[in-house]
Amino acid sequence: MTALEPRDAEVAPEAEIPGVPADQSGVLGKSHRALSIGIIAVVLLIAFEATAVGTAMPVAARELRGVSLYAFAFSSYFTTSLFAMVLSGQWADRRGPLGPLAAGISAFGVGLLLSGTADAMWLFIVGRAVQGLGGGLVIVALYVVVSRAYPARLQPSILAAFAASWVVPSVVGPLVSGTVTEQLGWRWVFVGIPVLVVFPLALALPAIRRMAGGPADAGAPVPAFDRRRIRLALGISLGAGLLQYAGQELRWLSVVPAVVGGALLVPAVLGLLPRGTYRAARGLPSVVLLRGISAGSFIAAESFVPLMLVTQRGLSPTMAGLSLAVGGATWALGSYVQSRPRVEPYRERMVSGGMVLVAAAIATAPSVLIPGVPVWVVAVAWGVGCFGMGTVIASTSVLLLKLSPPKEAGANSAALQISDGLSNVMLLAIGGAVFAALGGGAVGHAATTATSASHPAAFAAVFLPMAGVALVGAWVATRLRARE
Repeated sequence: MTALEPRDAEVAPEAEIPGVPADQSGVLGKSHRALSIGIIAVVLLIAFEATAVGTAMPVAARELRGVSLYAFAFSSYFTTSLFAMVLSGQWADRRGPLGPLAAGISAFGVGLLLSGTADAMWLFIVGRAVQGLGGGLVIVALYVVVSRAYPARLQPSILAAFAASWVVPSVVGPLVSGTVTEQLGWRWVFVGIPVLVVFPLALALPAIRRMAGGPADAGAPVPAFDRRRIRLALGISLGAGLLQYAGQELRWLSVVPAVVGGALLVPAVLGLLPRGTYRAARGLPSVVLLRGISAGSFIAAESFVPLMLVTQRGLSPTMAGLSLAVGGATWALGSYVQSRPRVEPYRERMVSGGMVLVAAAIATAPSVLIPGVPVWVVAVAWGVGCFGMGTVIASTSVLLLKLSPPKEAGANSAALQISDGLSNVMLLAIGGAVFAALGGGAVGHAATTATSASHPAAFAAVFLPMAGVALVGAWVATRLRARE
């Protein structure tokens, strides 16, 4: 399939999965139950780690005497995951998703153990880098599993379940992590999770082997890995890391890593993303571009919300974090809404409307810089924005699988995740540099404990441009359907 079908096109019969009766094809039906529970549990644990680690990280950095290297504990994860996404796509397309999924979960667990047992900051950062490799392998492999093991009518539902798996961790993750850090120590936030991965791994892998194992074309010879794409993946990972470093070091010497990073990054992006992505060509290129625009603008803005509430309105770090908690539920609601069959004919309009909600939420958030505006405005705005994100993120995943032939699902899923991860790195780096240049003071998670107020204009200079980026995404959403 190379284009979205016309809305009144006849629905093709769903391909039968060997050994799976057609009447047992529900997401939690007998044929899919073990697979669904297993992969959703994997997403749940990864989500919990992602939301909990930010709470434990400042304590870990202080204990390991590595506060000056604090930012690299985050950037090392993102940069290695970019490379792993491409590798996972190649691996899954050629030999099936079982290998990269098992290797990714294993690497994720090893990385957690390395970080949790580290006695020096550099070893902690190495552990985070290994986690990034595992996370990149897993996320792409899961998309390939969905594309092969679930019929088209069930794919929106299982992707909505992925989104719902982030609800509980987003609400209780920081609280649980903070309690564990205070009562048992920050190391238990890392070393406790690998043990919990064993159950979903044992449940999901046999089902994946039966329903989605092996290459897409079982009878065809297995092609060799594309070494050019692997080299480009290394380039995009190194380039992103250098640009992020340059954005954090506001010195003239930072121009050198910025130039080198750009020289590595630009050709790698052009080679790894679908042709026409940068100009929003209709169809798959716009789907991939929209994923980056939506994720990057929203995450870059969200990173500054707790800091703004702490430094400008005097909230405690816990209360500032809880102001975003409602977003987990509304995000899941938006993902659920997009999964309903009756909204399928209106998906493109729904996605465009979702991006308008995201832009409105980002633009509304800095209104609390005005003393008379109540702080609960941020919670309401972010709940609305998360609803929009739930419809957009899940829909881009659905559209990507719809536009991807089985043998290209891995490569295209990798492109989608690269767009997501790279835009996070780039827009966070740009936002952080602008924030610091305008007198914002400390940047990032460590700053949530700061007692000195940052300049209000620095926050506005982050939020308003990101709202503009989100509005561009509303236009890109009108180009998701290829010309008929």
